[in-house]
Amino acid sequence: MTGPSTPWPGAEDDRDHLLAGGFLGTDDTLRERLESAVGAIDAPDAVFAVSRSGRRILHCGGTAPPPRVPRQDLRYEIGSASKAFAGLLLAQLIQRGLLTGGESAAACLDPGRRTDADPVTLAHLVTHTAGLPALPADFYPRALPAWRTNPYGRYPAERVADAFLRRRGPRHRPGTRWHYSNFGVAVLGHAVAAVTGTAWEELLGAHVLRPLGLSGTALQAEDPKTDAVGHGKDGRTPTLAFDAGGFQAAGAVRATPHDLLTFLEAHLAPEGSPWADALRAVRTPVLRRGPGHRHVHTMAWFRHPTNGGPMYFHSGATLGQQAFLGFRPDTGTALVALCTRRFRARDSFIATAYALLAEE
Repeated sequence: MTGPSTPWPGAEDDRDHLLAGGFLGTDDTLRERLESAVGAIDAPDAVFAVSRSGRRILHCGGTAPPPRVPRQDLRYEIGSASKAFAGLLLAQLIQRGLLTGGESAAACLDPGRRTDADPVTLAHLVTHTAGLPALPADFYPRALPAWRTNPYGRYPAERVADAFLRRRGPRHRPGTRWHYSNFGVAVLGHAVAAVTGTAWEELLGAHVLRPLGLSGTALQAEDPKTDAVGHGKDGRTPTLAFDAGGFQAAGAVRATPHDLLTFLEAHLAPEGSPWADALRAVRTPVLRRGPGHRHVHTMAWFRHPTNGGPMYFHSGATLGQQAFLGFRPDTGTALVALCTRRFRARDSFIATAYALLAEE
């Protein structure tokens, strides 16, 4: 990983390569491939939705009878794909001059606290380079009694912040190692809320959801008629609506397929948007890792190469649902994939969605 010269672990000037290209052939071919993808997903409900140059094509299906509300109008839990929303929110706050990304998270949460020599910053938290574990050490004993039903809901916001402030120290010096951490992005949410004096839900609504017109997006279940019902690994047993507890920033978003396409379309065409700088910022690589630095990350997305240019994506899962969000600037394509069955061994959902977006 490259060394920090800004608040970011390794910010680079790495522009997208824009090429004229056809994604998956004609619209009829695309419909066939979406139908095939849905058919390959053994889940009660599945939705594959594509926006190509602003034209949307959706295909829905599943092993369960169609719900009373059409599948494309339900709100689905997207789990860790919520981190793409967190990244864009932080980018927007930075572009507006409200934050820099270099703020000490501990100082945000406890202004009177003595700052460490190498503090964990907001930039470290959003890029998974803070040296934090995936979850707090005391998360497991608290979650275990409700491991299959409501593990995160048993760990509220105050415990997340307290676990961070009381930790003995990061495993590695902040900014030197990448380790995916729900804990870190959850702390980010509480630190930003504390330093701005505004709840995370309101920040997200004011700076991302309402400006982009995402009226079908929320951070908690609101209506059993319009919130998709998740299912366990067997594909039959309904699960409770996901309660993110103190991990809102890391995984609480639920949204309709059309809202998620709108979110991705904004990333594809930032020019002329009031949020153009923030949308461009979350496409900029900030670190590379692994052999040959082949794993590339932005502050909101995983980024992989294709023959025509980079593709950006993030997946997520809850106790009963899965999601995949991705877009390709080179072909002007966005893909949303959703299903209502818990991840299991040899699950084909993510691989199917990834392959669909990666195809030329």
